[in-house]
Amino acid sequence: MNYKIALSEEKLDDVFARHLRRVTLIDKDFAGYQSLAEGDKKALTYLARAVKMMNDVAMEQDHPLNLALRRQLLEQAPHSSHAAKALRLFDSFGGASGYNGIDQQPIEIFEGVKLLPGKNFYPEDMTPEELQKTLKSMLKSGRAEEVRQILSARTMVRRDGKGGLRAIDYTEYFAVPFGRIANELELAAHYSTNGLFNEFLGWQAQALLQNNQEMDVLADKHWAQMQDTPLEFTISRENYEDEMTPTVFDDAELKTLLAEAGIEPIAKDTLGARAGIVNAKGTALLLTFKEQMKQLARLMPLSDKYTQSVAGGDEIKQTMVDVDLAALGGDFAQCRGGITTAENLPNDDKPSVKMGGGRRNVYHRQVRMSHDRERDQQLLAALLVPAQHQYFDHEAEHIFVIGHENGHSLGPDSYYKDALGAHRHVIEENKADIVSMAMMPQYVKSGVIDEKMLKKIYVSWVMRLLCKAKPIESHRVGDLIHFNYLLEHGAIRFNADRKIEVDFVLMPSVLEKLLQETIEIQLSRSPQKAKAWIDRWTEWQEIQIYVAEVLQKLGVKNYIEIEAFI
Repeated sequence: MNYKIALSEEKLDDVFARHLRRVTLIDKDFAGYQSLAEGDKKALTYLARAVKMMNDVAMEQDHPLNLALRRQLLEQAPHSSHAAKALRLFDSFGGASGYNGIDQQPIEIFEGVKLLPGKNFYPEDMTPEELQKTLKSMLKSGRAEEVRQILSARTMVRRDGKGGLRAIDYTEYFAVPFGRIANELELAAHYSTNGLFNEFLGWQAQALLQNNQEMDVLADKHWAQMQDTPLEFTISRENYEDEMTPTVFDDAELKTLLAEAGIEPIAKDTLGARAGIVNAKGTALLLTFKEQMKQLARLMPLSDKYTQSVAGGDEIKQTMVDVDLAALGGDFAQCRGGITTAENLPNDDKPSVKMGGGRRNVYHRQVRMSHDRERDQQLLAALLVPAQHQYFDHEAEHIFVIGHENGHSLGPDSYYKDALGAHRHVIEENKADIVSMAMMPQYVKSGVIDEKMLKKIYVSWVMRLLCKAKPIESHRVGDLIHFNYLLEHGAIRFNADRKIEVDFVLMPSVLEKLLQETIEIQLSRSPQKAKAWIDRWTEWQEIQIYVAEVLQKLGVKNYIEIEAFI
């Protein structure tokens, strides 16, 4: 069956002509590629192929029709400019529908094909109410272990034909593509020159082939230990996209039954993959900030009430690398109003972390370097007082992101965060942002940055908070929270010309207060308190509307296209 393209060709032309931002990945002429050993060059080619294969897996996770619809567009594109343009947007979204960062409703490429709250993780027509009712029935009939698997991060869920549900492990559901990806990893390990990297690839291949969570643990632990390897490869597992599983916390009876059975509901992992070359200079900067993490852990609010992953021991179990990207796929490449600039994994819900394994921060150089500098100047002229233009700086923004990723390793663990249900991601991303910003004066005291850079970080971050429309995605909801909080507490203000001025004196104390409130929300383990707090600080009033209108008049590049060559 052919599905009709919902967007006109004229609409698609407008997207590509006026609203498209390109992120260009490295090619074989890139200096860092040319300096690799021949074996590593060959290995990178196999790793890039694995990334492309993982992209198909993520598309199938996202929607049951995605792969068929992409095949339709591929068949039509040679004969139809309309289909060719729809294919470009499909590949940008990584699926048939996605948010664009402006519109409150998702953009649908095909008529009748909509984003699903449970993606393809759950039956297409399942509602939260049916899920809750079914799980309660299964628990009451002694099927707790089946429920545990259904609410695992690594299973696809289908009806069992008997009024219940069944869970299918990823390694079984995706056995064919996982087998092909594992083969590419084994070929890469044959050519790669680094022993530790090859050992990781071996464990990662086995994790794709075996329905055994211990394989994931071993792969994660080896991945998180790599600090001095020439290449980077990641299979990411993050659970932001699954909106169905967190609804189990909304049913009080079900929540009690799950607790009695010792079942911890975890949202489904959307898989992503990346491959690239470790940049030595950029990595050295990251390690400078790593040295401060133990001191920051001691300064966290209410630190005596929870355990932090960096609080004990002599060595922080955290590797950090800056990477020149050769390939992005899956969750990384689903550009729906934004794109990942850095990532701190594994997340708290992963067994390797719970068993004491480390984490790894990976920063995406090509993503953060894809700025429109002409528009930056227009933005400053429109919304920032002239005296503070000197403090807008993209390197300062990068330092904020370093602090954000490190901030995920500070504060309460998953026992507190996951209890917030559907609000956990907003609160956690907000926390990581504010850990970064509240701790910046400590970097000045330690001599890592100077006072001028601190001002640049404040101003660059505030300009980052400006929303083009009322946000939906977790990170951007956090931006609105911060903007409103700073405004109400006087750390930023609008002058008579409606331009923003940052109060450098007030900013530190306001950020400390915001961080304290955020930690208190996590420690409460209350979805109700989290929702009330988010609602309080996400009001969309006249000043936010004004800012959004200014941004939209300047022109918004809210669609992203990744150009890859390897």
